[in-house]
Amino acid sequence: MSLSRLNNPHLDTMTSDFLYHLNINVACSQNATDIEKQFGDIRVICTGGTQKRMKELAIYLRPILGIVDNREPVDLCESGQRYAVYKVGPVLCASHGVGSSTFSVVLHELLKLVRYAKCKDVVFLRIGTCGGVGVEPGTVIVTEKAYNGCLENVHEIPILGRRVVRPAFFAQDIVEGILGVGNQPNDGFKTIKANTMSTDCFYEGQGRTDGAVCEYSEDDKMKFLQKAHDLGIRNIEMEATMFSSLTRKADVKAGCICVALINRLNGDQVTITMEQKHEFEQRPFIIVGRYIRHLLK
Repeated sequence: MSLSRLNNPHLDTMTSDFLYHLNINVACSQNATDIEKQFGDIRVICTGGTQKRMKELAIYLRPILGIVDNREPVDLCESGQRYAVYKVGPVLCASHGVGSSTFSVVLHELLKLVRYAKCKDVVFLRIGTCGGVGVEPGTVIVTEKAYNGCLENVHEIPILGRRVVRPAFFAQDIVEGILGVGNQPNDGFKTIKANTMSTDCFYEGQGRTDGAVCEYSEDDKMKFLQKAHDLGIRNIEMEATMFSSLTRKADVKAGCICVALINRLNGDQVTITMEQKHEFEQRPFIIVGRYIRHLLK
């Protein structure tokens, strides 16, 4: 088993590290025994947009992990008032907000947390909703390659005044491992592997015509979505390029599992009922629960 070392030599010279957005103080970063005691058993970190969804996931995972506990899950980072983090056995469930910018903040700090805790072979997972591209609503998509809004298989970030471009794809063994626990006879939904487009904007960036501003036609939109479909893209969300590229740069394995709420080839508005939405949101829970059980056995 391997420790999470990350890819930042400056961390080796720091005597302390305040993970500000999590409100976790690593008082002695070179020998963080208190952090190791609290988080050293973590094997999986699940992330998702909202606090409510991560709280529900923590409760869902309890029986899967053999944990008998009827109490309300405790938000370990509530005092930070930014992100919610719940611990259930060897799993952390953390909210990340909407989009790569908010996700990248907490992802950096979670990556550092597992380093200080000396966690071994940690797998990061993102669980979310998305717009489908040529797939039925309710389909679960496991991301292989992540494309940006220009349909490039990279994540681009300005660093020190220059554009840095990094590859954006997930480890094949993680993709196949997640897919391997999907498509059980009684699931009632499909789980597929495919490419994902990840944008910085929900409306114009995803080619929607129902935002506050739109300077393209319906025909322009459909041509763009078809081009994306031709690249093997079957869903659109707002985090996968950053998530895949940063975890790869940090030498940590990760996977992205999202459920489609809409087929964008048929329109822009989400028309399913709230009951359907809630049921669809449980589908990635089912897949992730199976995968975690498989991973930890």
